[in-house]
Amino acid sequence: MEKLRKWLPALFLGLVLILAACGNGESDSGENAEGDSKDAKTESKGTVSIGMNNWAENVAVSNMWKLILEEKGYEVELKQVEKGFLYEALSAGDLDIGMEIWLPHTDKPFYEKYEDEIDWRAEWYEGTELGLVVPTYMEDINTIEDLKNTDAFEKKEIVGIDAGASLMSLTEEAISEYDLDYQLLASSGPTMTTELKNAIEDEEPIVVTLWKPHWAFAEMDLKFLEDTKTVYGESENISYAARKGLEEDNPTVVKWFDNFKMNDQQLGSLMAVINESDSPEEGAQKWIEDHQDVIDEWTKQ
Repeated sequence: MEKLRKWLPALFLGLVLILAACGNGESDSGENAEGDSKDAKTESKGTVSIGMNNWAENVAVSNMWKLILEEKGYEVELKQVEKGFLYEALSAGDLDIGMEIWLPHTDKPFYEKYEDEIDWRAEWYEGTELGLVVPTYMEDINTIEDLKNTDAFEKKEIVGIDAGASLMSLTEEAISEYDLDYQLLASSGPTMTTELKNAIEDEEPIVVTLWKPHWAFAEMDLKFLEDTKTVYGESENISYAARKGLEEDNPTVVKWFDNFKMNDQQLGSLMAVINESDSPEEGAQKWIEDHQDVIDEWTKQ
């Protein structure tokens, strides 16, 4: 008993030293007091919100960038919006980035309205086309004017996309300019392509609003109707836009997006793999894995 009393102070001091060592939040295994590995927890670099409208190429590049940014440590919110709301949200600072701005013609009304309220950034795709499209088996219809002089359609309808899209307002203008007795049906990008596929399977007549780049041209035999009045304008480029202040808040992300460029082959292959996958994110991930050298070029410091 006497020996135990002599050793008690030393034993107590040893316990104090052990507890002090543990109090630094780490154990010998490299874990902190909460059991998290030093490397397991990476502090988020912040949140980036991207406005995504339901166009095939927009869905493709938005999901691709979501995965790229998440890999770099950012949290990403994809917010599905109609084209008109996209510009309103960017101007109000409610969205950080809009991926698809068609200039100088298609989105000109939005540009003029929000010119001083949005940060209009770099082009990432060159050489677009948009207008009215029919299957190539409709051999007698090659111009928009030809739609006036055909009995091919039981119902004179043009299958459109989202009601707020610039393409829809241009089509309304085309109907007026060409004096077409057709009704423009608002739907969505996916609904329009489904209607197009179904008509082609039965070799029925159909006319839709469509644009390039789009995966439909790789999978179906289609042709643009010649626009002799140039209602749909000339070939354009696609750029992105940011909210005012994003470059100051997050210069690295803005630099990456300014570096971002895609050619027809790259964008076409991205859209194709997404169209064949179970989800846009799954398809985007497959494309990223096969094109890491391209992504490294975009995101170089």
